[in-house]
Amino acid sequence: MIYGNIEDVETTGASRQTAQQDKLSTSGVSASHTMAQTDAGRMEKYRSMIKDVGRQYQIDPALIAAIISRETRAGNVLQNGWGDHGNAWGLMQVDVNPNGGGHTKRGEWNSKEHLCQGTEILLYFIGRIQKKFPGWSKEQQLKGAIAAYNTGDGRVDSYENVDAKTTGKDYSNDVVARAQWYKQKGF
Repeated sequence: MIYGNIEDVETTGASRQTAQQDKLSTSGVSASHTMAQTDAGRMEKYRSMIKDVGRQYQIDPALIAAIISRETRAGNVLQNGWGDHGNAWGLMQVDVNPNGGGHTKRGEWNSKEHLCQGTEILLYFIGRIQKKFPGWSKEQQLKGAIAAYNTGDGRVDSYENVDAKTTGKDYSNDVVARAQWYKQKGF
């Protein structure tokens, strides 16, 4: 992939806080894999759409699946397509809060149009992180962009502390570990 190989991105996986959502006794990569597996059945209905969007934007479909898993547990936690107390829309949780991302929702919550919008936002952050940290490897830039998808590129200060200001202080590490699991499962 032109944005880096998700399989080569370093990850520590889910924090204890994130793993607690599923009442897991472990944290780290194994917890992220367990949560991805929990969502796998629900994710199947979106597989072909995710793969189409991945091809269209030249981004690994496993990464799109991992963001969907982390953000909405493959739609399982949404209320009529809404999450984050009505501030985010759809499977990829596009931030519509005027004081946050300020995006306008596109498409139905589970549509290809929505996945395109979420992927375009991720690509925007890849570009921002590439400019901000030109000395980082493609894989480091990809991980930084994943963190920025959650918290904004202005809150990504260093690779060593890429998740310091993300939800659960593990967003990119957890998403990367989930993506690696989905990649192994053919996404």
